[in-house]
Amino acid sequence: MTQQTYEGQGVGAAPEAAHPLDNPAHAALSGPHAHLAERRGRVLRYPLDVSPWLALPDDPGPGDWADLAALAGPGADVPLPGVVRDLPAGWELVQDIPGVQLVDTGVDAVHAPEAVPLTAADVPEMLDLVGRTRPGPFLPRTIELGTYLGIRRGGALVAMAGERLHPPGWTEISAVCTDPAHRGQGLAARLVRAVAAGIRERGETPFLHTGAGNTRAIRLYESLGFELRRTTRFRAARVPE
Repeated sequence: MTQQTYEGQGVGAAPEAAHPLDNPAHAALSGPHAHLAERRGRVLRYPLDVSPWLALPDDPGPGDWADLAALAGPGADVPLPGVVRDLPAGWELVQDIPGVQLVDTGVDAVHAPEAVPLTAADVPEMLDLVGRTRPGPFLPRTIELGTYLGIRRGGALVAMAGERLHPPGWTEISAVCTDPAHRGQGLAARLVRAVAAGIRERGETPFLHTGAGNTRAIRLYESLGFELRRTTRFRAARVPE
């Protein structure tokens, strides 16, 4: 698979998105996750207790930036996935983290008997695990984005993984985390394979994001059968006051 370099959020120009994974939040919110979308003009976002992901169109103009400012509110810090133009005057870049996007090119996707589906009743434990392991944003209603699986030890949730962005034909694996006391047992690998198995059974392809500096996670995902599709940057900007 050809690797792409894509300055996908905030500053820097890039070719117009021609693939759902080039602007995955917009593809998800205008497709399978449309029932969750909050919209102002062409700007889309998830409810704030579901996900911080927000989506501008591939070719944002002044009106789109004005709609984004109105939707987010003055002084708000907003993530900018899929943005391929320079920031307008008055907007401040407040986050710029190198990242990678990997796609399934040969994952041994199999169900794990010890991985159990998690429900809304498990959210307090899920939030606690995320708070201790920090795999990325997980909020009180994030579980509504897709299937989440967990592994328990002695009744306690010690590892989990689930589904987040859902562009047409693709599903992102996210919130992969393991309690520090239970690492080294292959729990994350089992959960990623199990989540991938459910995605494959729907006829879709798994993908995921992580920070470019998270070399341990990247090595794990590559060993499981994921391949780098493109580099990206996780950027956020502050709405002018």
